[in-house]
Amino acid sequence: MSAPMTPDQRLAAYERMHAAILADYDRTSQKMADLKAQGKEKSATYRQLFASRLTLTALLTYYQTYGLEPPAP
Repeated sequence: MSAPMTPDQRLAAYERMHAAILADYDRTSQKMADLKAQGKEKSATYRQLFASRLTLTALLTYYQTYGLEPPAP
């Protein structure tokens, strides 16, 4: 079993996780925009990306709810 994280390590881990979620959200949104431009909004891939984006949005909302991210403009 590994040693427990220090508060600074936990904060750094949360910050890395937040950055990863934001990057994934941006990538997912870009892929969706590309598919939409090709007229493929009804494709299985688009729908899977849409579901993923909903999940990522929910995670980002939790960050906002707990004051860990400023609200979107």
